This record gives sequence, C-alpha cells and structure tokens, in this order.
Amino acid sequence: MDLGIEEKVAIVTGGTFGIGRAAAERLSAEGARVALVSRTQADLDTAASEISASTGNEVIGVAADVADESSVQAMVAAVVGRWGRLDILINNAGTSSAALFEKMTDEQVLTDFNLKVMGAIYCTRHALEHLKKTRGAICNTTTPGGKAPGPGSQPTALSRAAGISLTKTWSKEFAADGVRVNTVCVGLLKSRQHERRAERMQERDPEVTIEGLYARMGETVPMGRVGEAREAGDVIAFLCSEAASYVTGASVNVDGGSSPVV
Repeated sequence: MDLGIEEKVAIVTGGTFGIGRAAAERLSAEGARVALVSRTQADLDTAASEISASTGNEVIGVAADVADESSVQAMVAAVVGRWGRLDILINNAGTSSAALFEKMTDEQVLTDFNLKVMGAIYCTRHALEHLKKTRGAICNTTTPGGKAPGPGSQPTALSRAAGISLTKTWSKEFAADGVRVNTVCVGLLKSRQHERRAERMQERDPEVTIEGLYARMGETVPMGRVGEAREAGDVIAFLCSEAASYVTGASVNVDGGSSPVV
C-alpha cells in the first residue's frame, strides 16, 4: 500500500529506539524526510545514519529535551528551517514508570507527567502552526492502561490517560484546519527496557535469556507473544498517512488483545 507520504516531513520524538525508531523506519521507507528527536546526539546520529542507509532517504537527528519548552521550540525551528515544512508529528517520548500509591513519590509523578504530557503539549504547541499549513497529522503514543489501569500502574497510567484525553480534545479543536490527531495505545512490545531487565536478571541467574523472558511475558497476552516494535510503528505510520485521511480522534490498541476495553 502506498501511504502517500513521500517527500513529507516528520518529527518523531523518542526516535532512536523502540517504537519511535520503528515508526521512523517505516516513514522513511515510504519516502518521508524524518527528524529523530531524543536527548543524546550520539544515539541520534547512529540511528539516523542506519535508517538513511537502509531506506535511501534523508534522516536527521536533532537533540532536544521535550520536557523543556525552549528546547522543543528550537528543535521544531531547526526541522522547519532545514526542510521548509512539517507534515507529521509523533509524540512518542516516554518511559515506563509504575508504583503502588503508598510508595509513589511526588518526583515520580512530576517527572512522568512532564515528559509524557507536557512534552506532547510543548511539541504540539510549536508544531501546530506548521501542521495547519500542510493539513498534517499528529500521533500520540499512549497505552491501554490509560483507558483501563490496573493496580500499581501509576504514574504511567495517569499520564497516558491524559494523553488519550488530549488526543480527543485536539482532534476536535484542530479538525477545521485539517489537522488529524490520533493515538496508538501500545501493550507489551520488545524493547531496550526489557533487554536491560534481562541483563540485570542474568547477573543473579546466568540461565536467564531475553528469549525466555519474552516467552513468559507472552503468556499473559491473548495472542500468546510479545509484540515487535515495528507492529506499533506500522500502525503509527498508517494513522499519519493519506491512507487514514478520514481518521481522527481515534485510539487504536496495539497490544495483542490484552486490553479489556476497545
């Protein structure tokens, strides 16, 4: 399927690893010009070089802290200054943070909220004028826990619920200007975070393997496996494409059937 995004310009926050990188790879493969965003320039340079070598299309890395509005403003200006336009914004920056209420600290809540919610707000605030000119698209990465949280899932579930709310609000506010806004609610996916967890477990038990860890995690998923990052990246790319031109305000679960709600 031709997604109709050739020559379009995309910003992907949290773009060097995992879901963000997978989305960037698919967008680049479809002919988009992609700007990866994270805080570490060395990681950005490596990821941009590897993706560009694979797809043959231009990919750049722009270092920015999405929790710092001035940093975000400079990042958006740099991307638009280079390519003259902006068509796609993927608010993907975030980490997993979970604690029982009685053990959760104010710092955990504020750090998580600033990264995931304020980060998306800052990026959208400074990208919106450019997205209106191109009738572009925004995709926010959230989780099914933002719809149906379980015990001990805060503060991530709290932040992701806010992200889902912003998605619906923005979709209605920006529709008149042709800007679509959707969210992908991701479940268990293979990630660098899980690989690091396996490494820590191996220090105590050399028999632990990442494959074994994923196999055990997959037992809790109706489809019987942990998903691949590309399976979320492909859905994100679709929602930001011309193939989804009448889709806005939607939340799509990419979780192997784990969510108890649609």
